[in-house]
Amino acid sequence: MQTGIALEDLTKSFHTPQGTVRAVRGIDVTIEPGETVALLGPNGAGKSTTIDMLLGLSAPDSGSVSVLDRSPRDAVDAGLVGAMLQTGELVRDLSVRELVEMMASLYPDPLDVDQVLDLVGIAEIAERRTQKLSGGQTQRVRLAVALVSDPDLLVLDEPTVAMDVEARIAFWTAMRAFASGGKTVLFTTHYLDEADDYADRAVLMARGRVVADGPTTEIKARVGNRRIRATLPDADLDALRDLPGAVQAERRGEAVVLTCSDSDAAIRALLAGYPSARDIEIAGAGLEEAFIELTTGTDGDA
Repeated sequence: MQTGIALEDLTKSFHTPQGTVRAVRGIDVTIEPGETVALLGPNGAGKSTTIDMLLGLSAPDSGSVSVLDRSPRDAVDAGLVGAMLQTGELVRDLSVRELVEMMASLYPDPLDVDQVLDLVGIAEIAERRTQKLSGGQTQRVRLAVALVSDPDLLVLDEPTVAMDVEARIAFWTAMRAFASGGKTVLFTTHYLDEADDYADRAVLMARGRVVADGPTTEIKARVGNRRIRATLPDADLDALRDLPGAVQAERRGEAVVLTCSDSDAAIRALLAGYPSARDIEIAGAGLEEAFIELTTGTDGDA
């Protein structure tokens, strides 16, 4: 069976005047064909370095990279990989359509250009010059350029930067449509809601290592605290903090939010002591909370 991506004991260091930076420290990641995976981590976690090695833009110091059962360079040369990176500009003085047509001409079996323009939502600006585009429009054109080869693997590095909320929703609608054909998608993002909503699983990196790998529901479950929110205008926060199972209490307008180590004990005590509480919600930790907890304090050179 074909493997989408296989990274085995991958390492990469850079030498600077200040010393050696160990950007990637022995990571092992396997992504199956058809998966949509979010690669997450704070700045400096090693995400971009990993993507550079995955695309054949740099070579690892040790370990191996396999892309669709080929070397990264062979997979890219065969037109099997599309990439949308943070760096680089669109070719100036071409219309959007001309640029996408030019890129399509480089591949043996590209998608129909009009189909790609429609999928990405830029058909209405197809005749506009590339230097006349807004930031969000530029991002969508870059996506069209990455898609037009009909790649089996699509790599997206912070793809929705400079997009407003409406454009982000349209972008991910297009991505779901593309991925539904069995394509493999790997993306990085600082918008953790995107990872939570659109990824089959997340790989969380910190200081060059993988600290979590699995469905976002599983990663969130590793953070034990749950929250209780209730409308309770006159309650004393100190008293709420003393409830069994409660760790912290905050006021947000007329509502209170309890952070709990044992939400079952806390909700029983809350209802017994404050029968007027209403609009009660109980929720697990969000991906942002899990992200902060799992990436903070990761060991350095150990």
